[in-house]
Amino acid sequence: MTIKLKTFASLAGAFALSFGIATAAHAADAHAISVKDAWVRWLPNNLPAAGYATLVNTGDKPVDLVDISSDDYGDAMLHQTVSNGSTQKMVMVDKLTVPAHGQVAIAPGGYHVMLEDAKHKVAPGDTVHLTLKFSDGETLSAPFVVKSPAQAK
Repeated sequence: MTIKLKTFASLAGAFALSFGIATAAHAADAHAISVKDAWVRWLPNNLPAAGYATLVNTGDKPVDLVDISSDDYGDAMLHQTVSNGSTQKMVMVDKLTVPAHGQVAIAPGGYHVMLEDAKHKVAPGDTVHLTLKFSDGETLSAPFVVKSPAQAK
């Protein structure tokens, strides 16, 4: 009887250890980055549009946004609006760091996603998808609601 109880205790301990490892592995696989409040400012006459969102990182390490693409647009690039006295210009940016346990805004007047060469007609009320790639290997496909300039205010 003692041997059977020891065997049972060993099996139970092994199961608990396996379950703990599997649970930890599953937690490590959970997406640390999420996208919220995603929208696109639409402009008429096939002018470039701009995408905005807030990127949230629940992970323990900072993560860089390193690439953006879209099946709805031919070009999607990360830009930053830079002020120089009374003038502003857009500068292309290679990456954007989302701090650990923090967030970063891609918002009017700062960082934005420049969207050019729409592959089909895009209008206010539509939803377009952007694929965001991060330095940790994570890739997110995020829906962005298209708004007219009047709706974006």
